[in-house]
Amino acid sequence: MRSTMVPGIRISVVVPCYNEEGNISELYHKLNEVLGSFNQAEIIFVDDGSTDCTSALVEKFAHEDKRVQLISLSRNFGHQFALKAGLDHSIGDCVISLDADLQHPPSLIPDMIKKWNEGYDVVYTVRRDSRKLPFFKKLTSRCFYFLAKMLSSVDVHPGAADFRLLDRSVVDVLKECRESYLYIRGLVSWAGFRQTSIEYTPDKRFAGKTKYSTGKMIRFAMAGITSFSIRPLQLSLILGIIIAGIAFIYGLYVVCIYTFTSKAVAGWTSTTASVLFIGGIQLIILGILGEYIGKTYIENKRRPTYVIRKKHPHN
Repeated sequence: MRSTMVPGIRISVVVPCYNEEGNISELYHKLNEVLGSFNQAEIIFVDDGSTDCTSALVEKFAHEDKRVQLISLSRNFGHQFALKAGLDHSIGDCVISLDADLQHPPSLIPDMIKKWNEGYDVVYTVRRDSRKLPFFKKLTSRCFYFLAKMLSSVDVHPGAADFRLLDRSVVDVLKECRESYLYIRGLVSWAGFRQTSIEYTPDKRFAGKTKYSTGKMIRFAMAGITSFSIRPLQLSLILGIIIAGIAFIYGLYVVCIYTFTSKAVAGWTSTTASVLFIGGIQLIILGILGEYIGKTYIENKRRPTYVIRKKHPHN
């Protein structure tokens, strides 16, 4: 049981932003209402290489409100790295992350802090699927979490979002992780600690369009599955053994037919189908191997996972 919620507790709010000029003002005012009773709260906006006025708007609020900070990255590194930059530079006893599009309701923050005060180190949110959510979005989300559960060694709750509260002890663990392929939901689950969840219904995006294209979603899913498990490689080995066994049995069958009977061996159709099938399986396995080898190559370079262009205030 932590100390009761008092204004002196330091609370950090981290908001990754990419071309969100239409949402920044509304989000800031909503956060200001929620955090009004906390003297030592900070709001860290991480500009992930925006090409609009996102950075300028945040700087304006930073001049007017000492709680607001801007971390501007040198280019678009991606949502997970922008979130990691905010976590790395936060100083709060607890750190709350949420998206800038207002689909994550800031009004839920007091409930998250209440759970934290009860002794939980991680308070993550789980999205309730709205009836208005497109069918394709629901389907791909369910497929991802199903595959992640089957192929990964970490258990991520279906519908879990990057809208969460982390205790300082958890943030300190995440700061030590310098992975080039970040999947923070998996890292939070991998880290352990005492965790609980809160359900929420996502609000409609306040302004602008989503920055997560289908291609980005697929890459994000691949990072989530391959970053925490070698199970795809193990499945490739098992599949290879099964295919090799079937091919060997079929080879014996062909030899026996040719040796002990006068029947002509059925020719090109079955042979061609077998070759194409086995060749396809081999290419899939090589692709999986290439994914892991490529990740090893990138990780060994030890490059910074993000580059900061400027900060405001300059500290």
